[in-house]
Amino acid sequence: MRLKKYEDMNLLELDVMKEISSIGTSHAATALSKLLQKEIRISIPEVNILGYEETVDKIGYMEELVTATLVTMSNEVEGLMLFIFKQDLANAVLDKLIGRQYDSFMELDELAYSALEEIGNIIICSYVNAFTQLVGVEIDLSVPSSTVNMLGGVLTVPIAEYGYETDKLMYINAEFIMDGQKLSDGLLMLPDIKSLNSILEKLGVS
Repeated sequence: MRLKKYEDMNLLELDVMKEISSIGTSHAATALSKLLQKEIRISIPEVNILGYEETVDKIGYMEELVTATLVTMSNEVEGLMLFIFKQDLANAVLDKLIGRQYDSFMELDELAYSALEEIGNIIICSYVNAFTQLVGVEIDLSVPSSTVNMLGGVLTVPIAEYGYETDKLMYINAEFIMDGQKLSDGLLMLPDIKSLNSILEKLGVS
């Protein structure tokens, strides 16, 4: 049966997406580890299909300032990839890269902002590269764009983009672990419904 919306996925389909996400996030952690020259592990991810407010509550709170990197997917899979930096992860990364930490995202200078955008892009690209190899699809990625905004505002972007198809978001919940510290982040992979059906068919579970 072809899906009409994200929440139509059954437990088997969600488990398969979770397995792929586990490998994708592991590749992302490896890429980040090489860049920072620091051992970084990743917790076992959960894949949740959540409404807008549920996703906000899972990641943080509505007015929380975050930095987000957005990349558009095209070719055999169309949709969006969104990576969200919370303050603890951003500071851990920036401390290793440029030797600075910031009390607020509003204090970011151009160097720090560019560094976070590049890290977000590397994480997304690493995840997508692992995904394409596992699923056997071609995915082209756009040039990344970044913003500093409240979490509630950031998450309105995919809702506005795909609200005509679904009011749910596919949230991949995993934590980076550096020096024994769990660092919060948010990764959302949002293929359109046609692409999601194609992915599940290629995996033999649709």
